[in-house]
Amino acid sequence: MQVVLDKLMALGAKPLETLTPEQARSGPSAADAAKAVAATQAGKAPSGPAISARDVTYPGAGGPMPARIYAPAGTANARPLIVYFHGGGWVIADIDTYDGGARGIARETGAVVVSCEYRRAPENKFPAAHDDAVACYKWATANAASWGAGGKVAIAGESAGGNLAIDTGIAARDQKLKAPSALLLVYPIAGSDMNTPSYRDSANAAPLSKAGMMWFVKHVFAKPADARDPRIDVYKRARLQGLPPTIIVNAAADPLRSDGELLAGALTRAGVETTRKVYPGTTHEFFGMDAVVANAKAAQMFAGSELKKHLR
Repeated sequence: MQVVLDKLMALGAKPLETLTPEQARSGPSAADAAKAVAATQAGKAPSGPAISARDVTYPGAGGPMPARIYAPAGTANARPLIVYFHGGGWVIADIDTYDGGARGIARETGAVVVSCEYRRAPENKFPAAHDDAVACYKWATANAASWGAGGKVAIAGESAGGNLAIDTGIAARDQKLKAPSALLLVYPIAGSDMNTPSYRDSANAAPLSKAGMMWFVKHVFAKPADARDPRIDVYKRARLQGLPPTIIVNAAADPLRSDGELLAGALTRAGVETTRKVYPGTTHEFFGMDAVVANAKAAQMFAGSELKKHLR
């Protein structure tokens, strides 16, 4: 993990809080650093089936949006469907940045994975991304059969995408959409409290720090009260009863680690089957770095194994 963080610094990454959103989007990402490290380590191709990917467009809540469909090689019929949301604090990053996580989930589960782009802040304030996430879920579940995915469905996401994933699961319950069989939340944003243990012990972590999270909040919400919306302050304010089995993956050195712990507790109290694992020696963004970070591959295998239990 450290070699990736060192490479990120060598690529010229600057603290988010010193940048404009446009500068942050054009600067090097942790995924860029992982790819640069992987390029120096020949012969470490991912194991598992080959994954094809094609880009499409879906009808977002505010207009057409990009999506990417990942399909494992083979002729299996009625594969499961996993609708996936990338991270980036609802401000930066896109489906390209988080290709590694989505591709890894497809490889470990054998499912068709649909990675949904969504409108980003500050151009589109909260809840634009959440509205797009629900729209993409409706579209993906309606069209799954055309991609060979006629089986069960799960919802997954990383960071801000983990927040979109659980909120889309809640929307599916409340709006009586196709019911997901599982949720996978990778270091999700699940609350608005920035005084939790991990916000204290990982305040200066890289690539995500407490100051970086404050920068996201500044750009995402039109007014401070928005951070207390149940879609953001999930573990305190959302109604969690009736959600499907939920898998939570956390990094050890991450301001969001406690969000995962507090959400797991709230889900358990609500009667939701919940499994959580914290990976030592890792930071935010590690999940898609399976080519260079051993615990990223372990996390993908764990997530895939847990998802398959519920997607059979």
